[in-house]
Amino acid sequence: MTDIFREVEEDVRREKLEKLWKAYGNYAVAALVLLFAGIAGWQVWERHEAQERAKVSDAFIAAQRITNPQTAASTFADIARTAPRGYAELARLSEAGAMFASGQTGPAIELYKQIAKDDNGPIGAVARLRAAWATADTASRKDLADLVKPLDQPGSPWRQNAQEVLAYADYRAMDTKGALAKYAILAADPESPDSLKRRAQAMTDFLRSGGAISYGTVPVPPPPAPNAAAGPAPAAPAPAAPAKTPAAPKPAK
Repeated sequence: MTDIFREVEEDVRREKLEKLWKAYGNYAVAALVLLFAGIAGWQVWERHEAQERAKVSDAFIAAQRITNPQTAASTFADIARTAPRGYAELARLSEAGAMFASGQTGPAIELYKQIAKDDNGPIGAVARLRAAWATADTASRKDLADLVKPLDQPGSPWRQNAQEVLAYADYRAMDTKGALAKYAILAADPESPDSLKRRAQAMTDFLRSGGAISYGTVPVPPPPAPNAAAGPAPAAPAPAAPAKTPAAPKPAK
């Protein structure tokens, strides 16, 4: 009896499956086709993206090897126009650096500031710091403080770098006390990078030893020594013999 019931159940199940297949079989086949087509398309796209990234990477490395800064800046600009977002941002940053190296100071600083405005990540932070250092000798302390303010925040990994810019601004403004205090804090801060600590300690020692004091003007250098290869200098002409003074007339007797 058990076998009969089992056979009946299997027949009923088979009939249900046949009905379901007749009703929805075409949809199931279409769904499977779409699924496999989607997987294949995704794999093709991934392969294409990998190839494009490899091409951009090779072009970026080649641009870094260009020794002429003007040519390098133009090449990086071309890469930035067509590269994916990550490489495009790096290319813009490198373009600004090449422009600065070629003497295009103003446009380079503007590009650094634009990158900092467009990007809130590490690339934007680096661009902001480079813009600050590029203007550290010409901008006012307020302008520098405004520029690095987004980095000079509690918990920011770039805060010590921003504080170094402000310490230099104090030093340039002859605020020795303020500069010394900032450099001393940076030198003792465990969060400061090692290279920054060394610079801050060197500036601390320099300022404590009176290095920022102005002692007046530099003496005028002595005239250059005569060139030995040119031979001895011509002798100065001998003074002319004094003219003969006529004898005074004798008094009449």
